[in-house]
Parts: sequence; structure tokens; C-alpha cells
Amino acid sequence: MFAYQVLIHTPVWVWALLAYLVWQGIKAMQPRTIPIWRALIVPVVFIVWGMSRIGFGHQDSAWPLVAWAAAALVLLPLGVLTPRSFEVDHTTGQIIRPGSPFGLIRNLIVFASQYAVGVISAIDAGDRALAIIVGRAISGATAGYFIGSTIALLVAYRRKRAEG
Repeated sequence: MFAYQVLIHTPVWVWALLAYLVWQGIKAMQPRTIPIWRALIVPVVFIVWGMSRIGFGHQDSAWPLVAWAAAALVLLPLGVLTPRSFEVDHTTGQIIRPGSPFGLIRNLIVFASQYAVGVISAIDAGDRALAIIVGRAISGATAGYFIGSTIALLVAYRRKRAEG
């Protein structure tokens, strides 16, 4: 009964986002050639989602914001230092990526983390303060990682385009 209540009270956009992330993850398992802007869609979704949870002015203490910023700063270098490999088609400017399950696994872990914190903060008032801080940390980590990975992608793309 509890799981059913959680499912029916989850906004429809959350399920649409999950479907999109799974679809993108499955597509990423096959080698593909895509324009650079398409490679930025999932990172932008996660950056926006991570930043949307900052909640300026919506908390009684600075700890949620501190947790967000600290987690973002910790995971930003991880995103920069662990770029996914790709080549550039110098005639079209598109990127060529080998297939990998990494995108699907990453998408599901980040989604599940964000979703779990959202559910906990919505149902348990006793743990709400801790859930808010943990939620902000997860959101910050998400945003930081994807900001870092976007920086790495754009820097590598620019360098590889210049080589051609």
C-alpha cells in the first residue's frame, strides 16, 4: 500500500523524466554519432534538476545550502577528470561515441538518489531536516558532477576540433 501511495503521488513529469533518462541510457549502449548539442541534453537536465533543489530563501538554516555547495565542489573535479571517450567527425563536427552502459547506470543512480530523497522529505516530517540536507547534498553532487563532465566534454570537443 505504501509503494502504491508513493507511486500515485509522484508527479507525472518525474515518470516522463525517468522514461527519457532510461531511453537515453539504452541508446548510449550502442555506438552513435550525434551533434554536440545532443550530447549536452542529459547533463543540462541533471544540472537544472540539481540546481532547482537549492531552495534559496526556503530554509531556516544555511546548512542545506552549505551541503549543496560542498557536494558540488567535491564532485565537480570528478566530472572533469572522468570524461567519456569520443572522437570527432571533422567534416560534420559531430561526436562519435562508443557504446557503453555507463550512461544508463549513471542516469538510474542519480535519478534513484534524487527520487528517494524527494520521497523521504515528503513523507517523514521527523526526518525532514536531515532529508533536506542530504537532498541538497545529492543535488549539489549531481550538479557539480555534470558541470564538471560538461566542462570536460566541451574542452575535449574544442581541442579535437582544432586538431582536425
